[in-house]
Amino acid sequence: MFTVTDLATFFRSLWRIVRGKPQTPPSLRDNELLRVLLHRRSVRSFAGRAIPDDVFAAILEAGRLAPSTVNLQTWSFAAFTAESWRQTFGSNIPFKGQRALIVMGDTHRDKTVLDVFPRSPLVEYTVAVMNASLAAMAMNVAAEALGVSSVMLSETGRSGLLDAGYLKEKLALPDGVIPLLTIVFGYGRGAYPPMPPKLPLDQIRFEGRYREPDAGVMADWLAQMVAGYKASHLFSSFDTQLKVYQAKIGQAEADLRAMVFYGEDH
Repeated sequence: MFTVTDLATFFRSLWRIVRGKPQTPPSLRDNELLRVLLHRRSVRSFAGRAIPDDVFAAILEAGRLAPSTVNLQTWSFAAFTAESWRQTFGSNIPFKGQRALIVMGDTHRDKTVLDVFPRSPLVEYTVAVMNASLAAMAMNVAAEALGVSSVMLSETGRSGLLDAGYLKEKLALPDGVIPLLTIVFGYGRGAYPPMPPKLPLDQIRFEGRYREPDAGVMADWLAQMVAGYKASHLFSSFDTQLKVYQAKIGQAEADLRAMVFYGEDH
């Protein structure tokens, strides 16, 4: 049951979300690449319009050419059309997307010719995650530049890290190949989403020694997160979704340990 204070906080938080804008220096507002980066949003409603093959090929090329540690390219991308996704998973791509990529950290491929981390599985895993995440962001931005919207998913539709064990079985992944997230692509339908609540620069940037976050700023950010989720998910709540994640984390942890340490008991 909402109290008057709760309602006031809810509407104040929504107003702050609506007013949120990228902080673009006036001298750089005509820079097209910067505009693409700062105005990209996660879209969760797609039209039925197909993505041309050449457009999708260009998106994949952006991932292939992404930077990586020592050029190890520790990633793999499982590519799906709407039809091949249905054939594989027995359901539609989430949010009626037209294409999807499951992005994976992949240390298996390099091991066929070179073992860089023979006794450092945690470093190996971290490098794979870092590199694959760079590739995912490169494809996300490339899509935006080509007029294609996207969203990165880690749980929705059993599509990412929290269902790594399930995806390992479904895709017959060898040890060392770890599903991280799915990028769903399509042409957006409806209003373009507002900028989600972002922490101010002075909370994420520091010089010299680490600075503890401001408690008031963090509480305000969380209030905006809760309000924004409720406004976009009328029949759910931020707490409800958090509980969904928490219910899956234990199994995901066990699956990932087995995949990182190749089934060893650590």
